[in-house]
Amino acid sequence: MKIRTLATALSSMAVIGISLAPPQAHASAEALIRAKCLPCHTESDDGISRISQQRKTPEGWLMSVARMQIVHGLKITDEERRTVVKYLADTRGLAPSETAGARYAMERRLNTMEAFESEQFTQMCARCHTGARVLLQRRPASEWEHLVHFHLGQYPTAEYQALGRDRDWLGIALKEMVPELASKLPLESEAWKQWQAHAPQAVKGEWSMSGHMSGRGGFSGVMKVAAGKGKDRYTLAFDGRWDDGRPMQGKGQALIYTGYEWRGDLVVDGTPMRQVFAVEDGVMRGRMFMRDQDEVGADVVASLQGAGNSRVLAVHPSYLKAGESAELRIVGSGLAGDVTLPAGVKLIDTVKRSATEVVVRVQADGAARGVHPVAVGKVSGGALALYDSVAAVKVLPAFAVARIGGNGTPTAKVEARFDAEAWAAGADGKAGTEDDFRIGVMPAKWSVEPFNEVAAHDQDVKFAGLMDAASGVFVPGDAGPNPARRMSASNVGNLKVVAEVEQGGERLRGEGQVIVAPPRWNNPPLP
Repeated sequence: MKIRTLATALSSMAVIGISLAPPQAHASAEALIRAKCLPCHTESDDGISRISQQRKTPEGWLMSVARMQIVHGLKITDEERRTVVKYLADTRGLAPSETAGARYAMERRLNTMEAFESEQFTQMCARCHTGARVLLQRRPASEWEHLVHFHLGQYPTAEYQALGRDRDWLGIALKEMVPELASKLPLESEAWKQWQAHAPQAVKGEWSMSGHMSGRGGFSGVMKVAAGKGKDRYTLAFDGRWDDGRPMQGKGQALIYTGYEWRGDLVVDGTPMRQVFAVEDGVMRGRMFMRDQDEVGADVVASLQGAGNSRVLAVHPSYLKAGESAELRIVGSGLAGDVTLPAGVKLIDTVKRSATEVVVRVQADGAARGVHPVAVGKVSGGALALYDSVAAVKVLPAFAVARIGGNGTPTAKVEARFDAEAWAAGADGKAGTEDDFRIGVMPAKWSVEPFNEVAAHDQDVKFAGLMDAASGVFVPGDAGPNPARRMSASNVGNLKVVAEVEQGGERLRGEGQVIVAPPRWNNPPLP
């Protein structure tokens, strides 16, 4: 099967395999695995060969089962695949601490810049796919060795590609990478043993939620979670609002893998979306993104209402300028008691309050510059930046990749979304020092320019796509040859992203970069 077809199949199976049809019981899952897997694998006192010697995320197990279907002809229904993935993720998964630092792959954070201490790992493993895909697996040395041989069997040109042909690729992989991976990512770990003994987590009830979506803004609200049909299945309903006052509502369902891996499917204001959260100690953290356009998403944190779980999650908006008044929404769980604001911020009135949200009117008079928590009763948290002027503007992300698409092709366009992050100067009043502090995301005027002379010569600004001046959303051009371009080139390009934040009649400028690349042909559950 061609790579493009394989990638398309894996992408569609991600929706089917991690979706929320009722999974079967463990006993049925074990019987199913024996029936479907033992024709090729063998069973011993140590379990089933290859399968029992690995631990992966739900997405990792989905990719393994899907590969068995696509490459080896495994016959399995969608419901059976869901059952197998659920069982394997529950019994051969990763502890929360083992996914730390690599969750961006599951959360579809497409513009994450990876960096690893091991240069060998970077060149040998992270040159063809993300390093996170490796970091989200656990194997003994024998299985890491099997994986090396699998790579050469499945991708025989690996030794002759960039960073492969200039070295003894197989020798390094077997003699150096296998011991390194087995040491850093072992099958057995104390973290996994402790997590398996962890008591089930409570998730039913009301979750106070706060989030921010690039190109759209912040939001907050309450997600009600109720028991669904089947183990670890839940229904959910979200009722909230965007920071600009517009309502935000959604309904759907969710499934928990491995005791903490929350995967939700819901429709928010008519748009199908997915949730990839980690649940631990009454808090959810992760990302919610469009199901069919995963670059469009929001960072989310939520807290469960209940005894002993009082906390302040966030303040909307997260900044206040000296001399100005504003209405602040303090979002959290178990919010009770007096509101305590940073020194120099005066409480004028309490507009509304509940256990999940306290809305207050405030005035900043002589406020202490810097980032401060806000307290409600005995709990404090969130971040309220108090400033007198903006000293610098940063474009986030500093580097992004958009992809041409559409125009009759089977691949969709991939947008790039940016925020203008304002910063204040530190105590010395000079921007660019260590004591500068982050104010927050501010409205900006957005534009693009040629990144270099080549981009100017090729008229990339004209052909590569359009930047929305108000939102910071860049939509790339159509796929395919463009007769209007030199040599009928496609609409790829290299652009400078410019954000201008107005202050006192002047505009502070921040710069980033967007590469407009060819279509995204390969879109597996873990990139």
